[in-house]
Amino acid sequence: MAGALLATGAWAGTTQQERMKSCNADAGKQQISGDARKAFMKSCLSGGTTSGSKATAQQQRMKDCNAEASGKQMKGDARKAFMKSCLSGKSN
Repeated sequence: MAGALLATGAWAGTTQQERMKSCNADAGKQQISGDARKAFMKSCLSGGTTSGSKATAQQQRMKDCNAEASGKQMKGDARKAFMKSCLSGKSN
């Protein structure tokens, strides 16, 4: 019985590990960090996207908000507050 559980867990773990690698690589390519990265990883790991697939509207918004925050050279709490507001669709 333990062998069957380990075999099943190993297969599922490998699939999840591959997804984690792919999502992590995508987040790195998009230069996402902090809370935006956490949100991206959560979405990606739940099946929201994989490498090479078209970005969803939320992912595009995340990328746009991140680029805008970087352009304004925001850091720390100001960046977090801006990203939260931007990603929720509220006025900046």
